[in-house]
Amino acid sequence: MSINNSKTEVKRLFIGAGCNRIVNNVSWGASDLVSFGAQNAVVIFCPKSAQILTTLPGHKAVVNCTHWLPSNKFAFKAKQLERHFLLSGDADGVIILWELSLADNKWRHVLQLPKSHKKGVTCITGFMVSQTDAIFATSSSDGTVCLWDVLFPTSSGYIVVLDRLLANCECKLSCLETLVVGSRPMVTLSLAQLPGNTGLIGLAMGGLDNKIYLYCGERTGKFVRACELKGHTDWIRSLDFSLPIFSGEADSVLLVSSSQDKGIRIWKLTLRGSLANTEGTYKRGEIGLASYIEGPVFVAGSFSYQISLESLLIGHEDWVYSVQWQPPSLAAEEEIGFYQPQSILSASMDKTMMIWQPERKTGIWMNVVTVGELSHCALGFYGGHWSPDARSILAHGYGGSFHMWKNIGVSSDNWQPQKVPSGHFAAVTDIGWARCGEYLLSVSHDQTTRIFAPWHDRDPQSDGDSWNEIARPQVHGHDINCAAIIQGKGNHRFVSGAEEKVARVFEAPLSFLKTLHYATSEQSSFPEDVQADVQVLGANMSALGLSQKPIYVNATHEIQENLGNDGLDTLESVPDAVPVALTEPPIEDQLAWHTLWPESHKLYGHGNELFSLCCDHEGKLVASSCKAQSATVAEIWLWQVGSWKAVGRLQSHSLTVTQMEFSHDDNLLLAVSRDRQFSIFKINRAGNDEIDYKLVARQEAHKRIIWACSWNPFGHEFATGSRDKTVKIWGVEKTSSVKPLLTLPLFDSSVTALSWVGLDRQRNDGLLAVGMESGLLQIWSLHVERSDDSIPTPGVATAQIIRLDPFTCHVSAVNRLAWKNPENNENSTNLQLASCGADHCVRLYEVIVH
Repeated sequence: MSINNSKTEVKRLFIGAGCNRIVNNVSWGASDLVSFGAQNAVVIFCPKSAQILTTLPGHKAVVNCTHWLPSNKFAFKAKQLERHFLLSGDADGVIILWELSLADNKWRHVLQLPKSHKKGVTCITGFMVSQTDAIFATSSSDGTVCLWDVLFPTSSGYIVVLDRLLANCECKLSCLETLVVGSRPMVTLSLAQLPGNTGLIGLAMGGLDNKIYLYCGERTGKFVRACELKGHTDWIRSLDFSLPIFSGEADSVLLVSSSQDKGIRIWKLTLRGSLANTEGTYKRGEIGLASYIEGPVFVAGSFSYQISLESLLIGHEDWVYSVQWQPPSLAAEEEIGFYQPQSILSASMDKTMMIWQPERKTGIWMNVVTVGELSHCALGFYGGHWSPDARSILAHGYGGSFHMWKNIGVSSDNWQPQKVPSGHFAAVTDIGWARCGEYLLSVSHDQTTRIFAPWHDRDPQSDGDSWNEIARPQVHGHDINCAAIIQGKGNHRFVSGAEEKVARVFEAPLSFLKTLHYATSEQSSFPEDVQADVQVLGANMSALGLSQKPIYVNATHEIQENLGNDGLDTLESVPDAVPVALTEPPIEDQLAWHTLWPESHKLYGHGNELFSLCCDHEGKLVASSCKAQSATVAEIWLWQVGSWKAVGRLQSHSLTVTQMEFSHDDNLLLAVSRDRQFSIFKINRAGNDEIDYKLVARQEAHKRIIWACSWNPFGHEFATGSRDKTVKIWGVEKTSSVKPLLTLPLFDSSVTALSWVGLDRQRNDGLLAVGMESGLLQIWSLHVERSDDSIPTPGVATAQIIRLDPFTCHVSAVNRLAWKNPENNENSTNLQLASCGADHCVRLYEVIVH
């Protein structure tokens, strides 16, 4: 059966994601957009709006590195470009080329490079030779380095119509050379045109044997090893060539290198002259404090070059993961067309980024700016990047987080932290809406619980509210598998279950309530007279990272006194949090430390690690399940909200219960399991807080594991989704027997998440969101026909109304879907759907039903 297919629109509202913890993962392009990998997805974000714009699906393995063509270094050449290109490489050795059209901000998968690497890609570097030609190099842990040349279709007279024609014109890609570097793979590369108009290209590479190798060749290939540079005493981690520096008669380029030996070295590569006429073409500079130590001379083509050590920079206290030259400025544009600033950005595992510049008088390189993260739990930076205009710097850290500083000084430098996107850096396992929909809560295997909410912008010039992470209630020591927000009246509370046998209950502190009140500008969100009853201001993390202790309102003066101690930051003495009401979206330092919620109760009872949680709609009962391989361990426990006593142990399944949900009248509890069965329990609430429960139905519903279930908000119909790629609709009759109503057409992938929302109570219409293991999402319209007020008949009308664009979907398994409760559940046309997945992403969609 089918029903009229009303027009439905889906808009992407928000994406939250953290960065893969891999060096070379981030790239800031001349387009002023930043790319990074989040699990198998390539993610694009705009630093100006601090919002993730899109994710690019295509990789089947973890994305190791990304690189823009042109990169931030060549922004001065890119002002007229209508298309920018992006390279991404993954842990399987696959490299994909993407195209961004600036005219309509549309992305296109251009091509996948012929597979030349047998193992993961470790670095990609390259530059645009012209508007239609680029050369780039890729390295892999299989011990090979490949050089590529790519020709793009011409875009002269570019218009939208022409763009459609060009979309069919494939790029011409050729592999110039494959260099075998041996058993110790290269982890960093840098490409540059050698000094002088020689047409020669230099490739610097470094890796696990502490040496820098320089290869030279022509555009046609035939790269030969020119020399090797020794000096570092540990792995080479980063290399970057400057653009040509013009000093008198001699052209030169500078190469900066960083290593796990905590040092940074600057090498100078100078054109010595043509072999045909070496006399008089090389003028030796005056010997001074800043003079370089003369180094080796090598021959490339018909030219000779000299390399010397220009400077050694010591300042970091841990491995230096990245170094990058400041992008050239057009401000001093002369005949040469650009000016290469003598300025280097370095990022280290010591939690700092530094900017290095030579002193004007002596020429000695000095650290002129230091910025960093003071968070107790941070483990340092994996990379640092300049913005194309060099007014901002960006770092990505061990915790998947970004940190950005902008120079807002006029006459002197004044680097201030800026807002950046944030999100989980491991699979997101569960999500849930606050009872009034003010915020979205998510939990993840990155051992954190995060809260995302729309932040009301009070600036009349702004584009409206933007979603941000506003709190991190739980930072744990175990991977978190599930969470349930407590419904009903009173303070905000949630229960979380991790890879441990204990469920933990958390309650919102006063600092969060005030922040939420300010962010959402909702007077009804949590009235101030109720806030007065909350005596807890925030929470402190314990040294082991398992329990979070409350900070009381009247104890704030003690915190300030404690801060006056010598402040040694050790594992034994964790610094106190300073929770405050926030008036702007928090940055990573605040989120990681000062927005914790206190833990109020622990729920003991399960024999294994927690796997699933749910709360009823009145906020009186919580159901929990754990990983199980026997019937006794697979029990569902019922907990009474408030007293947190165990009031029921429901036996039905023999394997792990994967999801549970209470019907919207709270009379029935539905559970689905790995044993391919669903169970329905009838819940009766007797007086004196007693709970009476009874198993009324159990049935083998699918041929494989059942991953998901969801009730119809307007009745006793429910949906189940399974690894057998099917979704089935069932109805519970008055006699409590369950009747199959419908099986939706077979899906392309395992069904891993379901969520049913009501549209029209009178007609019993609703939407069913379906999430799959492939990451794709579909939305189905459902209309359940009843012969009378309570008994459903086998007639269920369905229509697939939308199949979401893969560019807006997850790229790995969808773990959970959740509709925001529409107001009054009546005749809603503007809905919000949240989803989370194994690709580290939390996504929010607006679904408009016309």
